[in-house]
This record gives sequence, C-alpha cells and structure tokens, in this order.
Amino acid sequence: MATRSKMKTAKRLAEKDTRPTACAKYIRISPTKVRVVIDTVRGKMVNEALAMLKATPKAASTVVYKLIASATANAEHNSNLARESLYVAEIFADGGPILKRVNPVSKGRAYRINKRTSHITVILDTKEEK
Repeated sequence: MATRSKMKTAKRLAEKDTRPTACAKYIRISPTKVRVVIDTVRGKMVNEALAMLKATPKAASTVVYKLIASATANAEHNSNLARESLYVAEIFADGGPILKRVNPVSKGRAYRINKRTSHITVILDTKEEK
C-alpha cells in the first residue's frame, strides 16, 4: 500500500506544471464581469498587459492588475525569469460561492439577490526565441 502511494506521489510531482502562477479567491465581483477584462490581456506580454489594465475603467481591472503583478514577482523571485520574456499564457475566472440575499417586494414576497464571487487564476510562461 505504501509503495503504491509513493509511486503516485512521485508521478504527480514529475508531471507538475512548473510555470509561475498566482490566484485570487473569493473576489466580490461576478465572474462574467471579470471575464470581460481578462479576455483583453490573454496572450499579451506582461508589461503590455499591465499597461492595458492600468487604463481600463472596470472594477475588475485593479484586481487582475495586482494578480498579474504577483505572478510576475513569483516568476522573478522563485524561478529567476526575466520580466521582459514573460507573457500571460492562461488566465481564467471561475465562480466562487454565492452570497444569497433577499429583497422585500410587495404583498409580503421576497426576491432573491445573488451576490457572486470569483476565483481568478493567472499562469505565465516565457516566449521562445526564434
């Protein structure tokens, strides 16, 4: 039993993705609103993406800016990668838990208000020189 779990652990570590990442959880912005912002920076170089986010007038742009900056710092500190060679390989926003609230309406009824949260993940990679 122990040898099988050790083999599984070794296999998982060998296949682990070593690209620099950062993730923000439980962000109080709807995932659909975040996806509008992250679609503009997907595939761009890091410096270009940060400049675009600085000029974007959306609420999610500040969160995504900090997240890409954090992933860049992780790449520079942990993997010794140059900032100029990094680009946003993958970025996605998944739904988090929904805060359910009620709004009172006429005749004693109550309508549900869903306050949605997001989990945002950024994965950076280096451009290959051709």
